[in-house]
Amino acid sequence: MTNKRALSWSAALRDLKDDRLRRQDVREERLRTAQGLRGSPALALSAWRGRSGRRYVVGIHPAGEFDPEEMTEAVTIAVRRDGSGIAQMVSVASSGESPRDHLRRVWLDRARRSGATEVHIHRLAEDERERGVIVEDLRPDTAEPRQV
Repeated sequence: MTNKRALSWSAALRDLKDDRLRRQDVREERLRTAQGLRGSPALALSAWRGRSGRRYVVGIHPAGEFDPEEMTEAVTIAVRRDGSGIAQMVSVASSGESPRDHLRRVWLDRARRSGATEVHIHRLAEDERERGVIVEDLRPDTAEPRQV
């Protein structure tokens, strides 16, 4: 007597589709960048995949040297990277045009105290509403203010 398992292809395809539809964990997907034309240095880029599955390309900046003025009209992600290079999001926020330098500095100082070693900036959102949608898509389960 053989022990054969019948595979239902329709059930397998349905399960595969359900897997794609489930909300995914937020994660970094490192981008490979090469030197630009004429020997210019490679850009420090990465991408974050939100719960919706959308990908957001970001520029990477060291947290210690980052100027809060660069947070204008952007989605900003504070990141802690472990010894093996895995990124863990510390905080995510959006900022508009208003000059709320004090609040940006407070957010950045809090992120640094929480262990952030990098700041990732996404500048491709067109307006404040879209930045808010991106923050919600990337936000960890902890509650934190949306605007800085």
